[in-house]
Amino acid sequence: MHLEVPRLKYEHLTDKRRGEPSEEIRKRVDKAREVQKSRYKDEGVLFNAHLESKELEKYSVLDKEAEELLKLAILELGISARAYDKILKVSRTIADLDGKEIVEAHHVSEAISYRSLDRNLWG
Repeated sequence: MHLEVPRLKYEHLTDKRRGEPSEEIRKRVDKAREVQKSRYKDEGVLFNAHLESKELEKYSVLDKEAEELLKLAILELGISARAYDKILKVSRTIADLDGKEIVEAHHVSEAISYRSLDRNLWG
């Protein structure tokens, strides 16, 4: 996965307020991993990344807006079935980090942005 990190403005660099502390991020990651382990205990996998298409569809419930966004991405970006699965896995993970059981449009949007960046860098 590749992330684009834009250049920061001076105001952001000198701002005394800080983003989410690393310890808080670590707690969210640990919690998401535990949620995944529990969710998939009967599937023989531990994490979203290990899901096959059938399980992925079962456990990645999208709200209506997320479904529409993913449909639009398929039509407009011409993503393959394999890319679709990858976007779903990343969306499910983002939702887990957000503490959400249902995958929402902003989770899908973020996952698509990572996929689009990857395609821009590596063709």
